[in-house]
Amino acid sequence: MPTVKKALSIERKNGEVFSHIRKKWLIETPEERVRQEYLCVLVNEYGYSLDQIDEELSVTGRGAGDARADFLIWRTQQEKTDKKTALIVVECKADNVTIDNKTYLQGANYAQYERAKFFVTHNNRETKFWKVDLDRRMPNYDEIEDIPHADATDKEIEEIISRLKVFREDEFADLLHQCHNIIRNREKLDPAAAFDEIAKILFVKVCFERKLKTGKQRKNLFSKDFLVQQKDLYEDPIDTLFAETKKEYRADKIFEQNEKINLKFNTVKDIVEKLERYNLSDTSEDVKGIAFEKFLGRTFRGEIGQFFTPRTIVEFMIRMVEPKEEDVICDPASGSGGFLIRFFEIVREQILRDVDRQYQKYKEEIEAGKYSRKKKAELLRQKYEQLQRQINPYASREKATRDDAQTSRIWKLANTCIYGCDANDRMARTSKMNMIMHGDGHGGVHHHDGFINVNGIFEERFNIVLTNPPFGANVEDSDIIEESHVTVPEDVDKRYRNEYGSLYKEAIEKVRAAIGKPILDLFDLPKTGRIKTEILFIERCLSLLKPGGRLGIVLPEGILNNPSLAYVREYCEDRAFIRAVVSLPQETFFSSGASVKASLLFVQKFTAKEKTEFDVLKASTLIEIEEKYKEQKTQYQEVITKTNYNQSDFLPEGIKTHSNEQKAQASDKANEANVELKEEKDKAKKVLKELEKIITKEARALLKERFSYPIFMYEAEKVGITATGEADYNELYPNDNIPPDIEKTCLELYREFRNNPEALLVSESSE
Repeated sequence: MPTVKKALSIERKNGEVFSHIRKKWLIETPEERVRQEYLCVLVNEYGYSLDQIDEELSVTGRGAGDARADFLIWRTQQEKTDKKTALIVVECKADNVTIDNKTYLQGANYAQYERAKFFVTHNNRETKFWKVDLDRRMPNYDEIEDIPHADATDKEIEEIISRLKVFREDEFADLLHQCHNIIRNREKLDPAAAFDEIAKILFVKVCFERKLKTGKQRKNLFSKDFLVQQKDLYEDPIDTLFAETKKEYRADKIFEQNEKINLKFNTVKDIVEKLERYNLSDTSEDVKGIAFEKFLGRTFRGEIGQFFTPRTIVEFMIRMVEPKEEDVICDPASGSGGFLIRFFEIVREQILRDVDRQYQKYKEEIEAGKYSRKKKAELLRQKYEQLQRQINPYASREKATRDDAQTSRIWKLANTCIYGCDANDRMARTSKMNMIMHGDGHGGVHHHDGFINVNGIFEERFNIVLTNPPFGANVEDSDIIEESHVTVPEDVDKRYRNEYGSLYKEAIEKVRAAIGKPILDLFDLPKTGRIKTEILFIERCLSLLKPGGRLGIVLPEGILNNPSLAYVREYCEDRAFIRAVVSLPQETFFSSGASVKASLLFVQKFTAKEKTEFDVLKASTLIEIEEKYKEQKTQYQEVITKTNYNQSDFLPEGIKTHSNEQKAQASDKANEANVELKEEKDKAKKVLKELEKIITKEARALLKERFSYPIFMYEAEKVGITATGEADYNELYPNDNIPPDIEKTCLELYREFRNNPEALLVSESSE
C-alpha cells in the first residue's frame, strides 16, 4: 500500500512560528506568518520538497546592498546542492502591506540577480506570478497565470512561459467578442440574447475559480476536458455547473430559479476551451473590468439605444468629485456600472493604504520602544489582527462573526455606500454582474426607473451622484407611476425601513401618494406635458444629493448654452455651486453609437446655510430691482386696472331726463372709449410683461454679481478615445498618454483653480 505524504503544516508556540527550512523557531511577526504559510502552499500544493527551497537567502552577496529573497526554489535538490541558479524567486509581504509596482520591481530585480525564470509576489490579499526575460533590459517581466509545479517537465515550463499569460484587456475583449460571435452564428441569437448566454458562462467560470482559489488545484472544473468527461454522466454538464453558480448568487437574484444556459453542448465546449486558459479570479480587477466593458460596448453598440461611458471619462469624472471613505454614491442610470465600480476601487484602495499607514506607524513606534523581540512580535500580531478586521474580518486568523463583518470598512463600503439603478432590465443585470466581476458592491444595484425612489435611493441620501443619462428621449405625462414601482416584499420593506429610517418611509410614501399620476408630477422643471429625459435627470440628481453633495453629469451641450433652456440652468444655480464645465470633443461617444456633442457638468449642492443665504440674497435683489421699476409698474398697473366706461359717463350733465338720442350717442361714445381703453390696457399689459422680464433678468444679473464665484471652464480636444474607440492621447488627468504639448492636465488645472482661482485667471489673461 503506497504511503501518503504528510502535508506540511504551520507549527506555533508561545508567540513563535517554526521555520521548516531553517529548522528553528522564529518570532511570529505578521511578515513571518505570511512567509511560513506560503511555504506550506509551495510544499503541499505545488509539490516542492524542503530540500529544493531556501529561505532568507541573499541574491547579491553580503554587504550594504544585500538583497535577501524570502524563498529561492530550485528545479531539483541536486541543482541547489550544486549552487546553480534557482528557478523561482518568492517575495512575501505582510497582509497589511499593499503589493504594488514597487514590490513587482523588487521581485524582478531579485530574479534578475539570481538569473531565475520566474518570481512570485505574495500576501494573503494578492498573489501574482511573473516570468522574467533575462535577455531583455528592465522592465523585463510579464504577469502569467501560475508558476510550474515541482514535477513540471521542461516542455511544461516552456508552455507556461509562452502560453499561460494573464490577459491584457484588448486581448480578452477580443476573445469575448469571438465567443459572442460563435453563439450568434451557431445558435442564431440576437446580440443581446447572445450576451446573456456568455454572461452566464462567465459567471460559472468566476464561481468555480473562486471555489478553487482556496487551494491551487491542477484540475480545473471549468475546462473542455472536464465537460467532455462529464458528458458521459450528465446530459448537460454545463447546466450542472450553472446550477451550482445560481446557488452561489441566489441571494443576489441575478438569475431566475429555472433559468438555464440555452446553448448546445458543442457551442459551450468551444467557448469554454477559449476561456479556460485565462484566470479571471487571479487577474487584476482593473484589467478585467476594462476588458469586460470594452466587450459590452462592442456588443451593444447600436443594439439597445443606450451607450456606455468611455473608461477615460469615468476616470476623469470620479477624480473630479474626489470620493472618500464614508461617501455614499448613486448612479440613477447606471448602465454597465462604470461609475459605481470605479468608486468602489478607489475608496477600497484608500482604505487599504490607510490600514498600511496605521500598521507602519505602529510598527515604528514598537521598534523604537524598549520591548523584547518576542513582545514586539506579540504587539505587532495584535495590531495586525485588529487591522485585518478593518479590511475583512474573515481574512483574520481569529474567528469572526457577522457583526464583525459589518464593522469591516470594506464591508461597509460594498454594502452601504454604493447604489444604482437602470430602467432597462438587461442593463441592470449587466451592472450587477459587472460589480460582482470587479469584486463586490452589487447589493445596491436594482432594475428600476431612475426617477422613482427604491431601496436606499431617495432624496438627500448621497454625497456623490455620477451619471451619464440617456439623451434624446422624452418623459411624457402618459408615463404613469405604477403600484409595481413601490411594491416590495413585506420583509424587504421592513428591512429598508429599519436600515434607512423615517427618510425612507417619507420618500416611499411620497411615491405611493402619486400612484396613478404622471411621473412628471414628482418634479418642478416640466413646463408642459413632456420634457427631455436628460433635463429631468438634472432635477433628480440634485434632489438625490445631500446638502453639500457633489454631482458630475454628462449632458448635451445645448443644455448649457441654448437660450430656451436658461430656466434649467437657473434651476441649478438656485440650488448648487457650478464648479466646472468641461466641453468634450464631438467624437467622444461616436464609438458607443452616439453623435451628440456633450459636456461634463460638475456642481456642489448648497448646504442648508448656503441655501438660506442664497434665497435671502435672491429675494433682496428682486426687491431692489422691483423698487427701481416701481413707478413704471404702478403706472401701467393703474392703466390695466382702469374701470371700463359706461353710458352714464357720456350723458349731458344737469339734465334729469335724457332723450333716447342722447342715450344712444352716450353709448356709442362709451363703446369707442372702451375700444381705446382696451388698446391702452393691452399695450400696458404687454409693456408690463416685458417689464417683468426685464426685472427678472436684471435681478438675476444682480444676483449673479453679488453671489459671484469663479467657475472652471475647459475645452478638451483629446480625451483618451478616438471616434472608432481606439486609445488616444488623454489631456483630462495624469496618465501615460498625455499630449506632448500639454503641460498640465485638466484635472491638475482644476485643482489649482480650486485652491487659488485668481492666480489661474491672472495667468490666463497674461498669455
